[in-house]
Amino acid sequence: MTISNGLLEGRRAVITGGGSGIGAVIAQRFALAGAIGVILDLPSAVAQAPVPPGWFAGEVDVRDEESMAAAMQRSQDLLGGVDAVVAVAGVVPDWAPPAEMDLDDFDRVMAVNARGVACTIKHAIPVLVAGATITVIASLNAWRGDPNITSYAASKHAVLGIARSAALALGSRGIRVNAVAPGPIATPALLARMESRVGRTGLDSEAALACAAAATALGRIATAVEVADTVLFLSSTLSSGMTGQMLNVDGGIS
Repeated sequence: MTISNGLLEGRRAVITGGGSGIGAVIAQRFALAGAIGVILDLPSAVAQAPVPPGWFAGEVDVRDEESMAAAMQRSQDLLGGVDAVVAVAGVVPDWAPPAEMDLDDFDRVMAVNARGVACTIKHAIPVLVAGATITVIASLNAWRGDPNITSYAASKHAVLGIARSAALALGSRGIRVNAVAPGPIATPALLARMESRVGRTGLDSEAALACAAAATALGRIATAVEVADTVLFLSSTLSSGMTGQMLNVDGGIS
């Protein structure tokens, strides 16, 4: 679907994790809505990123303050200011019950998913214009647990707390901070994880997706475009009265 209403016309965006998956789809939807921006990701992802016309791409490690501060400053220099930040960068660990957790991996997941969002917001604040928006990608695991990915659930609960705290701190500047909570989205990364779990679940990716769809009110899983369009809404004036909120995009999982 083509976005032709210029909903983000003239807005300048920075998207972490924008080199692939949901982040790349968000960048494409923002571009269609009239925004210009910078895609930030790890070097390997940046090298293959589908960069929209008129957009830029840069390298960043969201865990590292020096890297993030430099990336945000470069984004400001390229764009002349930043109106919207979208924090997408994140990782999902291998399945393991709590008794078998690798705590080094727990630290890795928390560093990317939680510290990475905190670092993104901290170093975005100096370059944001009044009335800007920050949208973070949380997860349905921001409001419920999972017996197989404790570290991921913990990190996404933290992401929601970071977003709500930032919303309170930045509201006086007219800066709004919200979260989007996708359910399962059929990205290549999710399909690969599903295939890797066949030995434990007995389900290949097609069967696993069917089970996920059956657990929703709509009878289907949400799409990356639907997640991106929700982020677009939260980054536009259509959501001008909303901050500190999390919108679920999961097809109606209860």
